[in-house]
Amino acid sequence: MWPYELFLGVTLYDIFLGIGVIMVLICLRFGFDRLGIRSKLFNMCLLIAIASVLIGYGFAVLFQAFYNFMASGVFRINLETGATFYGGLIGGVITVMIGYFLVGHFLFPDGYHKTQIFRALSVGALCVTVCHGFGRIGCLTAGCCYGHDTDAWYGIHMVTTGTKVVPTQLFEAIFLFLLSAVFFYKIFVRKPQYNLPIYMVGYGIWRFFIEFVRNDYRGESLIPGLTPSQLIALLMAVGGVGVFFLERVLRSKGKVE
Repeated sequence: MWPYELFLGVTLYDIFLGIGVIMVLICLRFGFDRLGIRSKLFNMCLLIAIASVLIGYGFAVLFQAFYNFMASGVFRINLETGATFYGGLIGGVITVMIGYFLVGHFLFPDGYHKTQIFRALSVGALCVTVCHGFGRIGCLTAGCCYGHDTDAWYGIHMVTTGTKVVPTQLFEAIFLFLLSAVFFYKIFVRKPQYNLPIYMVGYGIWRFFIEFVRNDYRGESLIPGLTPSQLIALLMAVGGVGVFFLERVLRSKGKVE
């Protein structure tokens, strides 16, 4: 596509990533307003979300450096290292969960933040899918995360490979936007229940199978025959099933809304 600099070192990848971050803030604001969540909790989550983006990006670069190490034997972090979604997701989730319960413990002595955890995470699932969708469009323009070479009508010429490839980035962006539409409907029309486990299971299954089409080698996992992303995808899907039952049990006991 177009991985070249546009102006002042800015690329299309940077622009789409910036759009994704802005969409996170918009979805967070309107989602919390729609659910009637206290503004104090929104302000806390907003600051945590900003921190999770920054820390998550650091994890994304670190994970990419580890992937590069498994592929080439060289561990290096510089401007050319790149970033991987799973690293950003893991770092972001760790930041969100620690920040939410640690800061919430002091700001909400009545435990309000605990009763709203799954409602907040339902909005969070919407934020992640929207941001990730724009990020994948950015990957398409940057020429990374591409699929196998193909002569099919849906193939796209990739400057970084010099060949026509399966646009896995575009397919994933479409999947993520469809998933975000489901979350949007559940938050603004129906009930915002089980969004997080739906995301974990849905994306985990999608990512596991789309990896068979991807062609940007990231090294082997601890399980022969599986890529690192496929292994994480399986763990993510299994974890999503666990989160589903946890949310169900807590709702039945009236501990969360």
